[in-house]
Amino acid sequence: MTNAPEILRPASYVYGQWHSHPEGQTLYDAIYGRPVAVISSEGIDFAQALAYGREKGAELRKMTFHARARALKALGNYLMERKEEYYTLNLLTGATRRDGWVDIEGGIGTMFSYSSMARRELPDERFLPEGKVEMLSKGGTFMARHLLVPREGVAVQINAYNFPVWGMLEKFAPAFIAGMPTLVKPAPQTAYLTERVVRDMIASGLLPEGSLQLVTGDPGDLLDHLLEQDMVAFTGSAATAQKLKVHPNIVNRSIPFNAEADSLNAAVLGLSVKPEDPEFTLFVKEVAREMTGKAGQKCTAIRRPLVPRHLVDPVIEALKKELSKVTLGDPARDDVRMGALVSVDQRERVRETLEKFRADSEVVIGGQEGDLLGGDREKGAFLNPTLLLCRDPLNAKTPHELEAFGPVATLMPYDTLEDAIKLTKMGRGSLAASVMTHDRAEATELVLGMASSHGRILVLNREDAKESTGHGSPLPQLLHGGPGRAGGGAELGGIAGVKHHMNKVAVQADPTTLMAITKEYIPGAAVREDTLHPFRKNFDEIQIGDSLLTHRRTVTEADIVNFAGLTGDHFYAHLDEIGAKEGIFGKRVAHGYFVISAAAGQFVWAAPGPVLANYGLENLRFVEPVGIGDTIRTRLTCKRKIRKDLRPGETRPTGVVEWHSEVTNQHDQLVATYDIMTLVERPRDEFDPPVERQPEEQTAQA
Repeated sequence: MTNAPEILRPASYVYGQWHSHPEGQTLYDAIYGRPVAVISSEGIDFAQALAYGREKGAELRKMTFHARARALKALGNYLMERKEEYYTLNLLTGATRRDGWVDIEGGIGTMFSYSSMARRELPDERFLPEGKVEMLSKGGTFMARHLLVPREGVAVQINAYNFPVWGMLEKFAPAFIAGMPTLVKPAPQTAYLTERVVRDMIASGLLPEGSLQLVTGDPGDLLDHLLEQDMVAFTGSAATAQKLKVHPNIVNRSIPFNAEADSLNAAVLGLSVKPEDPEFTLFVKEVAREMTGKAGQKCTAIRRPLVPRHLVDPVIEALKKELSKVTLGDPARDDVRMGALVSVDQRERVRETLEKFRADSEVVIGGQEGDLLGGDREKGAFLNPTLLLCRDPLNAKTPHELEAFGPVATLMPYDTLEDAIKLTKMGRGSLAASVMTHDRAEATELVLGMASSHGRILVLNREDAKESTGHGSPLPQLLHGGPGRAGGGAELGGIAGVKHHMNKVAVQADPTTLMAITKEYIPGAAVREDTLHPFRKNFDEIQIGDSLLTHRRTVTEADIVNFAGLTGDHFYAHLDEIGAKEGIFGKRVAHGYFVISAAAGQFVWAAPGPVLANYGLENLRFVEPVGIGDTIRTRLTCKRKIRKDLRPGETRPTGVVEWHSEVTNQHDQLVATYDIMTLVERPRDEFDPPVERQPEEQTAQA
């Protein structure tokens, strides 16, 4: 038994200061039942906290996406250096170090992911143009574009106890990138770990004032003071989500409310799978892992494993063998694989739910208390893994309605794939599901049949198992949410998670004004031409709207024949006089790729210069054919610019310039249009790392 922990007094951080109260709710560690912390929100003015976030949030909104992304990356590095302190507190929650890795380093990793996605996919601006330009008039003088701008409120997050670090950071990261300040309300049971991380985030000095606040105790009348620009993100039970969603102030002010609730997630073992197949073993290991990881306290955990009826007994035997390897006890010990539930109260709630399950199911594994490797059986919150069997799941109720939020799952047999799909849907909406099969037709039928009721579906088989992140792992790039019982909300999902914190507005204007607002060139807008070729300008010198109209070139038969010989493209429309006349063009035409190759020859600057390389080509469309004797020329216009960070080992700062290309013929008809990206050298700036001098340079200077 380890020494009794010091009583922690986690404070709240509101309106720029730490706030604590000597009395409050006492929290107990999950292993020995010893007092571990006292929390309270007594004396906090929630209206003032929200007003403070809204007012100070202006500083965060002034930053560009890239500036926020750099701050987020630096903050992630700062927290990673202090992770061992978080792991120590993590043990008090009942979680093993392996469980803590998902929470702590998984949460920090989400910050890194959002930093990278923002710098890669978003402009270095404070707003985000979205979608294409909409033409609203025949003459092209009236058009529209959608813009996304930060909401001028506070993102209030109400979190569950099971992931005190990841649960906060996976909401904070996209909100911060979007430019929206956050107020965190963690669940009380593990609030001391959340507070420790927030304390470091504030101490880092990397966050603009007001961009992060924390309330560790009771939320009081917090929701009463929300305004229209605020929003709420909730994680927890479906029952609590439903209650909060209809809060009068939230309803009256139409405040966005995103819910991610616990759900009765399923895993389906395919009908085609045999006991000797790798997929059978993968199914057993995944179910066992999801039952015991975080002691089953995961909103994505497998609650309903579905197996072909003839495989029920083999699956039970295999799970008995797998679960027998699980050692229960003090997570500080190296020989313990599963810790405790978060509290004795939580353990009792799970036990009560297990009793209700007996109406439809029987216990086939567990149900008895085994040996503990450290910890206190009564004062701690230990519960052995328990597997139930529901023999007639299509006519049962409890396993599709109740969730034991602990190391509990209910095995369900099925006879047809249609029955399996129906059973997954009886959970009324889930965050995640898994399909274990190597039969592609079977996987297709199951996935498409289940898709409308799930937020994420993993197909696990022998080919992706080695690199798969598993059933219960939400990823920053993918949707975390689900319909129905799962809350009907959406978190993460890559840049979609950032957009969720922004307001979408349609802006209507003439092309030149719209270009000035969106900072992106729009066809039809006024351009700038000067005597200096745009490819002779560095990244900083190039401006949106800089344009070059090239010389003309007449396409000859020799051009077409030579291009065909060079590329091996002898398509009849280019070389067969008779076939071409009978084709859709009525004549021989130049290759489309010859046209854009010729265009490149028109606009490139041949000598070395700031433009270093062709970086890619997008949105290519061939509009009109180019025949023998037609004359083409190209207008190249700077559409947008994307600064690139220096990667490790790189010494030459660069950015990507996207050019809009329009190729026209002698009748000024558009024959081809596309966007081309060039890698362009830029001057060093304040965000670049300092240049490392070579030893000989240092010696010479000395």
